[in-house]
Amino acid sequence: MGDEGRNIVILREERVHMGEQRFKALGTESFFGRFVYERIVPRDHFLVKLAEVIDWEAFVPILLPAYAGQAQEGRPPYSPEIALKMLVIAYLYGLSERQTEEVVNYHLPVKEFVGLAVDEPAPDHSTLCLFKRRLADAGYWSHFEAVSDGILTQARQAGIKLGPIQVVDSVHTEADVDRDADRERQARGKPPRDPQARVVKKGKRRQTEPAGTVVEKEMRYLGYKSHVSLNAETGLITSVHPTPGNAADNKQFLKLLAHDEQVGVDAPIYAADRAYDDTELHQALWDSQKYSALQLNDYRTQKRDDNKEIWAALSAMPEYQQGREERYKVERKFGEAKRWHRFGRCRYLGLWRYGIQAFLTTIALNVKRIVYLLTRVRFRAPSRKDRLALA
Repeated sequence: MGDEGRNIVILREERVHMGEQRFKALGTESFFGRFVYERIVPRDHFLVKLAEVIDWEAFVPILLPAYAGQAQEGRPPYSPEIALKMLVIAYLYGLSERQTEEVVNYHLPVKEFVGLAVDEPAPDHSTLCLFKRRLADAGYWSHFEAVSDGILTQARQAGIKLGPIQVVDSVHTEADVDRDADRERQARGKPPRDPQARVVKKGKRRQTEPAGTVVEKEMRYLGYKSHVSLNAETGLITSVHPTPGNAADNKQFLKLLAHDEQVGVDAPIYAADRAYDDTELHQALWDSQKYSALQLNDYRTQKRDDNKEIWAALSAMPEYQQGREERYKVERKFGEAKRWHRFGRCRYLGLWRYGIQAFLTTIALNVKRIVYLLTRVRFRAPSRKDRLALA
């Protein structure tokens, strides 16, 4: 994939060709391209570094299904690299497609990253929506997953080494549905606003009522889940599996493990919380010559028979303890996704659209870490607390 991307030849006249595909010329080599950007945009800007460390052209072959006739029909379109970069901007900064169009047009570092000359207008926001829909029609979220995997591969080729511990967990995202309005809608005989969304149960919590009394309520959300495998040392997400909200966490673990192996993750330790304490999963890890740090439920070690010995031995292993100590890092990543990248609520309706949101959010989270690990340039300026720690 990387070699195909690097074989793109840029012509300064009218078009850009890739094999038989032809794309609109963007003027990046003109006076209003590199000459202006290098004099105005700081070379240590995060987006400048992001353009340098990731070979975005390498993903063009993956994205061609978004174009009629593989970009061989009609007038020369924008390269799919442009649309992909605009979506990355949208998810990095928590913008809608309409807002992204405006930011690309008027924010020079963003425009340089996307690959447009200063005087070149950005593609219309509706182009991004069409781009996503056509890719989904060609394979749901698989093309976005392929881009996510490709970015991880490039990071490793650039020298980033994954650590020995993978942490698995799931994060819920609320559906874009007003529950009360949706009940009224269904009472009138209409279908639910988001028929594929399911209830996510998040356990019980103590809440204070308006009258001042404290009650224990079960927390329930209508929406979806993303099941994630995170490398604890690098903070990079290596696998994602989107599901409806009622999908059991332990039933998704083997899919994450298989995908990790597919992309070359060879971490010897897998950690997770008690929801993954399943004998089948422990055995699968042992069969793969890996250490299980799936947190054990109390009934495993508090039995009054000989069957508890294997679990007592597991809980005493140093690898088990190491895995437990790293589990918080995946929760921290989920908090980052929800606080800064709008992952607390679905942008769209339906599972396949949610899957696209999940993978684009993953890409945004990963490229932030990759740029920092390779260049020490941060996406955001460090907080006062971080500055004091670095002093």
